Amino acid sequence: MEKQTNAVGRRKEAVTRIFLSKGDGKITVNGKDYKTYFPLVYLQNQVEAPLKTVESSDKFDVVVNATGGGVKGQAEATKLGIARALIEVSADYRPALKAAGLLKRDPRSVERKKPGRKKARRSFQFSKR
Repeated sequence: MEKQTNAVGRRKEAVTRIFLSKGDGKITVNGKDYKTYFPLVYLQNQVEAPLKTVESSDKFDVVVNATGGGVKGQAEATKLGIARALIEVSADYRPALKAAGLLKRDPRSVERKKPGRKKARRSFQFSKR
């Protein structure tokens, strides 16, 4: 069996496990092609971004296990995971990925609901009478 690299990407509530191996550029998410799983073009671009940055779109096969969160969170978690896996393959990719801002974990997540409020900051509708 050929060498396989794995990494984890996270964003909001989404967690993705990435398995990177030498191949011809197939990206599979939860058993489906990534273009079927992420039907929106901008999400497909998010997933492709790390591979395009290091100009190796057709050198690696990527298998992704995505859980939790929504489609956008999963796409962005996949982006981070692929970038991390590429660095494990070759440290030469690091400067290009870092310059493109693909190694930053986006820490923003949903603020918790507060007591006496409808959501985190939204209060209940005020009724004068």
